[in-house]
Amino acid sequence: MNSEKCYYQSPVGWLEIGATDDKITQLVFCQTPAGVVGSANNPVLQQGCAELDEYFAGKRKNFEVAIAFSGTPFQYRVWQELLKIPYGKTISYAELSCASGSPKAHRAAGSANGKNPIAIIIPCHRVISSNGGLGGYAYGLEAKKQLLELEKRMQL
Repeated sequence: MNSEKCYYQSPVGWLEIGATDDKITQLVFCQTPAGVVGSANNPVLQQGCAELDEYFAGKRKNFEVAIAFSGTPFQYRVWQELLKIPYGKTISYAELSCASGSPKAHRAAGSANGKNPIAIIIPCHRVISSNGGLGGYAYGLEAKKQLLELEKRMQL
């Protein structure tokens, strides 16, 4: 199976997107492009970039592009729960750990959230602290704040 990468300029910074022939396998923030800007000839990268365009324009609330991720069984459960968080909504790390089947594993859920390999599409930015604070974000709190504000604005 071939693996390709491309780079996408989003309103919150550069994104590096990795994919096989048929699934997105990685979406991470990066400093500067180190390869093809745009989706090249890979149909799944083309679809991913088109859906990101729609997301950032406020026209897409759910991604349909196929994704594939691998991790521990617990990470997998956490990432599956992240996919259930509705656009424009947030949950706490405590709620995430409960939904993932480990009610006392708040820190482990937070750690799994931070290791999410497909940011934005798997909406790890929608998890906040129980006190309403932003909590953490692997790509910086400013990016998390911008993503949450974008979704909030588009819901109005």
